[in-house]
Amino acid sequence: MEVHFYNVNISWKQDRKGEMSSPELSQSVEIATPPQFSKGVENIWSPEHLFTAAVSSCLMTTFLAIAENSKLDFVNFECSSKGKLEQVEGKFLMAEVILEPVVTIKNESDREKAERVLQKSEANCLISNSVKSKITMIPQISLM
Repeated sequence: MEVHFYNVNISWKQDRKGEMSSPELSQSVEIATPPQFSKGVENIWSPEHLFTAAVSSCLMTTFLAIAENSKLDFVNFECSSKGKLEQVEGKFLMAEVILEPVVTIKNESDREKAERVLQKSEANCLISNSVKSKITMIPQISLM
């Protein structure tokens, strides 16, 4: 596979707010310091939210590819996620990301396959494999 680059531009706007954009995308996203920090801003995406979202969304896209290749018949995928920010040895870091994916299947006979696909997806998620944070997955398979 050839090397790929993903371009992101950040522009400060005012106070603790900025805007994130990419020449490859049509939408921009307002970003800010989270409210847990001094002069943080509520109701705006923060780097901590984006970090957590990167892990969670990578799990989903990896799952979709592996499910397709495995011919898994599922009707829904959802994932709640929590990024755990801690101060360790005087530095803030995202110590853990907890993923709670729920895969809905039509047939009970697909339960084991769905579990295998989720486990394989976690193991092959390139974002999870690129970060030093602990990744904890608490999967759930539900029947339609």
